[in-house]
Amino acid sequence: MNSLHTTSVSLAVGPTAVSTLFSHYINKKILKESPTDHLSYDEGLHLIKSFLEYASQHTVEELQNFTGQWVPHPHWVKLENEVVPDEHLARAAGIIHDALGEDGLRAVGGRRWWQWRGPKPALEAEWIEMRSDFHERRKSGDPPQRVMLYVHGGAFYFGSVDEHRYQMQRHARKLKARVFAPRYRLSPQFPFPCGLHDCLAAYLYLLTIQDPSTIVLAGDSAGGGMVLALLCLIRDHDIPLPAGGILISPWADLTHSFPSVAGDAPLDYIPSSGFHHKPSLAWPPPNDDDFAMIRAEVAKSKKSQGRGQPRKIPSIADMERRLHGPIAHADAGEPGSDVTSGGMHSSTSKFLTVMVDGELITMKDQIQLYTTNSLLSHPLVSTVMQPTLGGLPPLLILVGGGEILRDEQIYLAHKCANPQKYAPAPENLTERGRMLLAKYKPTDVQLQVWDDLCHVAPTLSFTRPAKYMYRSIAQFGAWALARAQMRGIEIVTSSDASDSTPSGSDPELARGWRTYADDEESVLGGDAHVPQVGKAGDPLPPFQNHMIRQRVTRLGHILPLPLEADLPGCCMEASEIGVIKEGPVRKWLETRRRNERKWASVKAKVHKKLIKEMVAGYREPGPGEQPPPSALAGRIPLRTELPEEKKRKGLGLALWSHWGSKHDKTVLREQEAMREPEFETTARGFTPGGPEALVFSPPALLSRRKTVTDENQTGEEGLRDENDTPVAQLIAMRRDREAPHADDPDHAPETGVAGKRPFLDGIALPFSLRNEAASSSMVTLHSDASSANESRPASASSFKMGLMMTPTFPVEDELDDEEASRARKIQVPVGSALHQL
Repeated sequence: MNSLHTTSVSLAVGPTAVSTLFSHYINKKILKESPTDHLSYDEGLHLIKSFLEYASQHTVEELQNFTGQWVPHPHWVKLENEVVPDEHLARAAGIIHDALGEDGLRAVGGRRWWQWRGPKPALEAEWIEMRSDFHERRKSGDPPQRVMLYVHGGAFYFGSVDEHRYQMQRHARKLKARVFAPRYRLSPQFPFPCGLHDCLAAYLYLLTIQDPSTIVLAGDSAGGGMVLALLCLIRDHDIPLPAGGILISPWADLTHSFPSVAGDAPLDYIPSSGFHHKPSLAWPPPNDDDFAMIRAEVAKSKKSQGRGQPRKIPSIADMERRLHGPIAHADAGEPGSDVTSGGMHSSTSKFLTVMVDGELITMKDQIQLYTTNSLLSHPLVSTVMQPTLGGLPPLLILVGGGEILRDEQIYLAHKCANPQKYAPAPENLTERGRMLLAKYKPTDVQLQVWDDLCHVAPTLSFTRPAKYMYRSIAQFGAWALARAQMRGIEIVTSSDASDSTPSGSDPELARGWRTYADDEESVLGGDAHVPQVGKAGDPLPPFQNHMIRQRVTRLGHILPLPLEADLPGCCMEASEIGVIKEGPVRKWLETRRRNERKWASVKAKVHKKLIKEMVAGYREPGPGEQPPPSALAGRIPLRTELPEEKKRKGLGLALWSHWGSKHDKTVLREQEAMREPEFETTARGFTPGGPEALVFSPPALLSRRKTVTDENQTGEEGLRDENDTPVAQLIAMRRDREAPHADDPDHAPETGVAGKRPFLDGIALPFSLRNEAASSSMVTLHSDASSANESRPASASSFKMGLMMTPTFPVEDELDDEEASRARKIQVPVGSALHQL
């Protein structure tokens, strides 16, 4: 089989792109009610799904190398490399020691092995920022007041900062922030708690250069789960908390105990049977039975060497016959290993023993790449198992309604806001767990469940649903920073051109408006009785019982979320959470057995190579250290150094990144528009001696900015003075108090600085009062009214431009070039506007 590189991936997923193109239009009516109604979303979803299926036929190392390639960045993005000092790694290690406790450290395998960093001894990170924001900040001389620590996803074992940069730069642009992205170690070579150790060290480093009120934590998928575990560590060790947290489709239950994981997810790209790969030294590790056989062969070989005889290593065929299966028959009375750590008791005999087809079995093979089976329910691995998720900074949790992990994410949000109601089963809580549960108050959470969207929809950043999701993230991030800093935070925002019905005679745009309206009707038609409460990116409403519960359509419209009793994730018994279920196990076993038949000889070769390496010798990890079977720290060659992998340029990832970041080019278009404004000229009537004037028509702005403030949505007491009044309300009160009544004989509309043009609610009207100077709009009217002998001849095109003006509604900042160009053509007759006045 070909290795995993751009050419092989293109050949593998290319047919999927073509078949999706045809099936999309053939099944257009069937797809109308789902996000796949849009071709870009449909193509993106199937491409990722096809890639993951193809990657499963390769080794973990090949997938890691492919997704870890160097990806070039756009010239309007500024990058800076950073190295986290070792002192923060040492402090982070001490915090993790304390969090795990003695029992947890024994389960992990020791105190030191997970601090070994492999061929790269330093923890590297990357700063990502819009170049324009960098120059603006450098010019002002102000320190950065908005920093996002972003932990990328990838099921804890693949992905990289380079691969996710196109998403991070969008967050940086929308929030006008600097993004700090650590290159944390990946499993299975560096299993739990290696990645958590790196992320904690990165946050501790940020605290030395930033105030915690300027920091927001964010992460997607496994990165979202990592961020939540990081927040719990910070909370429990009295480290200053950040301003807020943003969890995008967080993976929070590695035991797969929630109902949605047991079913199929046709609208998601995550494999329903879990992640499987071609066998290699990294994955899957030998189970206990295989290790016993391997150790016996190593002992025989060393014994032969001691006698001066040649080493005897079994043949591939012999090794293949001696392979062991992934399960064992379980004895209901057989005790399992118990782990007490993080305020929780857990027992492998409970959560790894399950009845499948009437047979009680125990999982022998390691299920997840992140950690061993005995630690799957640890509170820092599966954060749904935390004694409490209270006491955290405000959180935004984004859930795809079509993703396979949705139930655990919805449960997670409700547990944050109501820790007592969703507390673990009493028998699983330790004394420390009960203390934590009583100590921390509920966490304020904004939960958004997006209709039928896939896992981490911002991955498809070129699609319409992803655009709305980015807006929600920027809005929440700005609010969290404004709340922590007690000041307004300016962000880039936008309005849909389609939010206003287009005027004029552009038939193509009118057809586009009708299509958009049809989409709205199809999305909301089945819920016509449900009141719409806003749109993605709107200011946050007040929290109710520490929650903002929202259902969001694919077009960004916000509806109320169903009651907790109607959400399967909120209806589970506490004792069933973190306990493995039959459905996921059956699907996992079917795929594992199929792969074992397919890759039996490959697995035997891997075991033979492992025997040779063990005979040659590994370095001792240290006294009392027993790294997990997959950990590279337990397989360091005795006489050779591990080579450092060299990055190569990923053409495929570069193309995907370019596709995903093309909408960020609106920044450049805006800058060009501000530097070189477009003017539309028109002839006007003139009087003798009067100069000819130009009518300026500014270009339609592709985006604008707004200031986000905290209006005490959390309802916390003591944050504001009781006499404080929101700014908007004060302005309205002043306007009502000072404005003369309409029946006042001296009443005149408010005018501008020069007294030429009146203003109505801050909008300049197209005529002047109490001033003889002519405005551009009145010049155009005079030219129409002037007689023929007083006017110069005007061309037809100039006359047409004189009757038209640029529309007042802004154009969406992230429309396709063609759509934005089409929207800019909308023109409103001046006469029609004056008639309405």
